[in-house]
Formats: sequence, C-alpha cells, structure tokens
Amino acid sequence: MTTLKPETRDKLKKVSTATLATALFKRGLRNQFIQDVQPLRARKETMVGEAFTLRYIPAREDLNPITVFRDRQHPQRQAVEQCPQGAVMVIDSRKDPRAASAGSILVTRLMVRGAAGIVTDGGFRDSAEIAALDMPSYHSRPSAPTNLTLHQAIDINVPIGCGDVAVWPGDVVVGDADGVIIVPAALADEIADEAVEMTAYEDFVTERVQGGQSILGLYPATDEANLAAFETWRKEKGR
Repeated sequence: MTTLKPETRDKLKKVSTATLATALFKRGLRNQFIQDVQPLRARKETMVGEAFTLRYIPAREDLNPITVFRDRQHPQRQAVEQCPQGAVMVIDSRKDPRAASAGSILVTRLMVRGAAGIVTDGGFRDSAEIAALDMPSYHSRPSAPTNLTLHQAIDINVPIGCGDVAVWPGDVVVGDADGVIIVPAALADEIADEAVEMTAYEDFVTERVQGGQSILGLYPATDEANLAAFETWRKEKGR
C-alpha cells in the first residue's frame, strides 16, 4: 500500500533534484543522487513515485540459461507484474551496463500497468523504443545483450544499491533532466515542503539576477532588504 501522500507527490513534481539534494544535505544526507544515470529523453514532467526494487547478482552460467524465462516465477518477470501503480521500478544492475537490465517489451508492460517510471544503474536494450514510450526511463547507456549474459535476477522489493545509493522499498524516487535522487520515505513530506519554499526563493533570485542584481546578500539571503522584497514578490506572484 502506498504511503506517499498525493499532495507530497504534487509538490515533488514541482521541484528539482538539485533543490532536493540541498534539502537532504541540510539533514546530513550527502549521498542520495544516483550516479552515472541519465534520462533516455528529456521530459517536461518530473518523475515521482515510491521505489519498487529488483536486484541482480552476477550470472552463473549453469543457473542462468535462456530457458529460465519459461519459468512464470522468474524474478524479473514477477517484478514487472508486481510493481504497483504509481511506483518507480529501481534496478540494481551492479553498475554494469554491458548487458541490458530490461528491454522495450518489459518497460511497455510497466507503462501499461501504470508504473511511474524505471531506473537502472545498468543499461537498457531497445533504448530508442523505450525513449519513445510515455514512460520516464533512466539508465547508464544502451546495451543490446540480454541481462542473462551477465545478470541473474534474484530478489524483488528488498533494499538494494543503485548507482552507489542505498534504496529501500517505499523510498521516494524523483527524476528530472539532471538525473534521479532518492528521498527517504520518512522525510518525504518535510523535504517536499522545504523544497517548495526553496524553489520559490530561487525563482525570485533568478528574476533579480536577470535584472542585474548582485548575488551578494541575495543568494544566500543575508540582507534583510532582500527578504522583505521576497515577501512582497511572493504576494504579487501568489507563491
């Protein structure tokens, strides 16, 4: 069952991973941005959803022939069929894109089932087809070989590592043009609130800088006059 509040999801869709990284850093969380992962294509809407995880280990040839896909209980296939609506599938591919984490058929199935996105620290095959789907997708780089050549699906919805970040099932996954960040589930509401506030001030700052104002005393706000101007700006903008 989802614990992500609809209002929190909406707030997170309006802030950047950069702003979230700063809000998390203020709480001592330095390593929440998934490394070496990028979107297959840029999208206007930010990806937000709770993590549903899949873990791969190195494949062992005697246990991972192509015939394993005939098993209806195969963990990769089961993960695709179990991923809840609105969740983001996050795959631990051991930061190894030499073999694909998944391909367009599985990602299409996730999309049709209502998943909010998919993230792997490995690669996708059929990357052009996946990029064309209405499905936020993040990987390291394209990769044609089947996952079976290097990866063995072993666990569903357990704590994993993805791009050097610890991901627990239910953590909130946010993805934009810069990449993907993980927000611990227990902090999601307060981080979303703070990020919305930070974004409002950053928008104010951007407008002032574009108008020629110095960043000194403005960013960060160490000049009370700038804080007063910000409050006036907020009222005018309805922010």
